[in-house]
Amino acid sequence: MATRKKNKEIYEDVQIYGPEDIAHLNVEEVIAKVNIDLLENKGTSAIKASTSQFEHYYSENPTSDLRVKEHILKLKNAHQYKFKAPSGVYGKKRIDRASILLIENVKLTNEKVLDIGCGYGVIGITLKKEYPNITLFMSDINSRAVEYSKINAKDNNAQAIVKQGHLFEPWEGELFDVIVCNPPIVAGKAVLHELVKQAKNFLVSGGKFYIVAYHNKGGSSLENYMKEVFGNVIQVTKSGGFRVYLSMKRG
Repeated sequence: MATRKKNKEIYEDVQIYGPEDIAHLNVEEVIAKVNIDLLENKGTSAIKASTSQFEHYYSENPTSDLRVKEHILKLKNAHQYKFKAPSGVYGKKRIDRASILLIENVKLTNEKVLDIGCGYGVIGITLKKEYPNITLFMSDINSRAVEYSKINAKDNNAQAIVKQGHLFEPWEGELFDVIVCNPPIVAGKAVLHELVKQAKNFLVSGGKFYIVAYHNKGGSSLENYMKEVFGNVIQVTKSGGFRVYLSMKRG
């Protein structure tokens, strides 16, 4: 990101990347793309500064300045929930469509539910409010995400156990009835496949694993791998290019 002055006012030149730009890239490839684009548009002087400023939401300990926004999630049933969204965590600008699609298509009663890669807690906390008899667990590798998941759970009067860690590391010895995930696209194919593979080991027999993803930018491949690991997969719903995939653990 570079700054320029015009008529004594300061403007920021910001390159925006959407899912279609980076969904198929891993972390290193995203950083390389940022640097190449800056080289083409700004020259080599911008690269060194930009690399130090670039930080993805899959970072374990974000170093970016903390800025917090408040978002209101509105569901089709007219229920509304407020969330504090910190910088350095996915969804800081808005609650994304994929998370909402997942929330509105998971049906629960009194299950033991894990929201893995929870961000600041939108999916898990909303499910707990909609289905108060579930037992909620949430985790994320990002320390700031974990902190604000706890804050948002308290603010929404939603009881949850929240831990920090990579994938299922915080949950050794636990088994869940339902696992939900809006996976980090910048984590790369290897991490996403490990997520799917490990999920089966943390489900009870008959347990359900839900993932939401952009179908044409990695979701289709993820769907195929879910079928390979679980032996089954269905598309629960689709909207705007996103699809919710469901696999069940049998036997």
